[in-house]
Amino acid sequence: MKTITIRELHTRTGRWVRRAVQHGQIFVTDHGRTVARIVPATTVAAIPYFARRKFISPAFRKLVENGRLGRGGRDSTLAISEDREDRI
Repeated sequence: MKTITIRELHTRTGRWVRRAVQHGQIFVTDHGRTVARIVPATTVAAIPYFARRKFISPAFRKLVENGRLGRGGRDSTLAISEDREDRI
């Protein structure tokens, strides 16, 4: 376990982040009190969160049962792009 001050973190952020990857978590202190931790990233789950969900809402279940998903729908990226263009 390594402990550093906020000042050290501010001065050499990249260095401390890389060290966390190599050595594990690093605690950041402010006037002697621990205020944060730098923790190395863990591996990403193989299955996204929404795919792991157990509960399916009744409205979504109805769409699946009626076969209304994935047919002739509109690409959401187009809708978002158009919305952004309207704001300009």
